[in-house]
Amino acid sequence: MMVTQSTKHAYSLLGVVATLVVSSAVFAHDMLPAPIESGVVLLTNATVHTVTEGELAQTDVLISEGKIIAVGQNLATPVTVDTAAPTDAEKATQNSSATTAGLIADAVVIDATNKHIYPGLIALDTTMGLVEVEMMRSSNDAYEVGFINPQLEAISAFNPDSEIIPTVRVNGITHAQVVPQGDGLAGQSALVSMDSWTIEDALVDSNKQFHLYWPYIRWLSSDTEKRQEQLDDLSQRVDKVHQAFADAHRYQLALKAGKIAKIDLRWQALTSLFDGNAQLFVHAQSQQQIEEAIALSKIYGFKIVIVGGYDAWRLADVLSEVNASVIYTQTLSLPKRRDEPIDLAFKIPALLKQANIPFALGFSSDWNSRNLPFAAGQTVAYGLTKSQALQSITLDAAKILGIDDMGAIAPGFKANIIIATGDILDPMQAAIESVYIDGRKIDLNNRHQQLYQKYLKR
Repeated sequence: MMVTQSTKHAYSLLGVVATLVVSSAVFAHDMLPAPIESGVVLLTNATVHTVTEGELAQTDVLISEGKIIAVGQNLATPVTVDTAAPTDAEKATQNSSATTAGLIADAVVIDATNKHIYPGLIALDTTMGLVEVEMMRSSNDAYEVGFINPQLEAISAFNPDSEIIPTVRVNGITHAQVVPQGDGLAGQSALVSMDSWTIEDALVDSNKQFHLYWPYIRWLSSDTEKRQEQLDDLSQRVDKVHQAFADAHRYQLALKAGKIAKIDLRWQALTSLFDGNAQLFVHAQSQQQIEEAIALSKIYGFKIVIVGGYDAWRLADVLSEVNASVIYTQTLSLPKRRDEPIDLAFKIPALLKQANIPFALGFSSDWNSRNLPFAAGQTVAYGLTKSQALQSITLDAAKILGIDDMGAIAPGFKANIIIATGDILDPMQAAIESVYIDGRKIDLNNRHQQLYQKYLKR
């Protein structure tokens, strides 16, 4: 169960601690988190998929203190300038080369010849660390009762020792957005590292993220009377959403005027959204849902992200009006309407790209989010280029979360790196050998591999 920002109250804190202790004791992997990286590592002669500068052959990557310092060919070879009076640009190159050479002198050199280097993958819209066994209630902390819960924080229930985490990062996922599930305003998500001792270690600074599940009817009844009941109920739930934001807006205005008589944690949490310091992630698939969400954002000027976005490609103009982006989560799904082409869900990322809608790919799951790179690979067969597909699960995912130093192999970016012998978007060729998170080499052992080795010896 997720908790509110008032966890300083004893009863809430005890409840959370008890839940996490039980979950951690029963479901805890035994892979040690990597130690803090203080040395220098030089990866040489690899094919580097930079995302920002394309694919670079026979290229080196220099890492120091968790950051990428340099990317280029023959980094260990000093740069020389033949002219008697070097230009300012040449002097800058010499200085940069001297700095790089100083670091390389003490570097651990890893030969990556015939290997590929990719940025770490970012899994969006997951319940990672919130769910251990979906059908076991005591290990499922992704959902909270109630329709309006913006004060709830998913990170408070995150289990960094989840047995699922090592099985996911072996496919190159270095970070995940941990998202609360529910109805209406379900709470706040957070970005976490896939290798940490504690929640505090795992948490990555990013924009504040509120999640609204736009009301909809799962199955519309063919019975006239029941259908009308469903439509009436839907209308009431949409009204509740609008009423909640109206109440929160009045609360914010009263707060600024210094006229708050009683603190309401729900509306207090939403003040950052009204101030423009947070984003509203609206989970919506149909055109009607998306249009209603955009209409709401226009009233208050919210920064919104559409999650799901099955019909988003049809609404390029209205999405651009509010500078909205999309997290598309239906890459491996079947069509949602009987008269649609069987492969429409596969083509939608390419349609979003053609419509110039900013988007990233997500995989709404916990353990199954390990299939994120293969879902991205699917889009290559249906219109995206390999570089576009890779960008949709790295740099574009980071941008949606307001992060500017993740998702690429470039100087100044965090050293979240995958080393593989093949194409990580192809499940038959990926062969990931190493994963680095913030420059730390991660243990890729996991429960699946342990069981595989166990039963090999049977």
